[in-house]
Amino acid sequence: MRLMGLDVGSKTVGVAFSDPLGWTAQAEEIIPIDEDQEVFGIDRVAELVDREQVAGFVVGLPKNMNNTEGPRVDASKHYGELLKKSFPQIPVDFQDERLTTVEAHRMLVEEADISRAKQKKVIDELAASLILQNYLDRHGKLTEKLR
Repeated sequence: MRLMGLDVGSKTVGVAFSDPLGWTAQAEEIIPIDEDQEVFGIDRVAELVDREQVAGFVVGLPKNMNNTEGPRVDASKHYGELLKKSFPQIPVDFQDERLTTVEAHRMLVEEADISRAKQKKVIDELAASLILQNYLDRHGKLTEKLR
């Protein structure tokens, strides 16, 4: 059983998974979506849920630095509601993701020798892994909250 971390954008959703014990998070993939067309990639999420035996979802909340919530937080909460409706047996929790994308960019620039074009392709899945890792660090191993 694993947790699935999700970094929700308007065009993509970054996906990461915990290891089976819930200690670490690993980036997995990017699911293309289109909010404007109401295409949310739920079919691909379902495939991943089945493959990885997902025990819970952790959705990033991109709060403002002053802790206020803007339209992207609303979009992430909406995605969380779609997950709850699509997978009623799997709990959904949220993790403050302030600065995870900034941290992901920094990691790619400082620690990885890859082009800007390639950075754009992996930034969302790396951000998803940071969201999930922060959640795991905050809650410890697979939490009772998501069991």
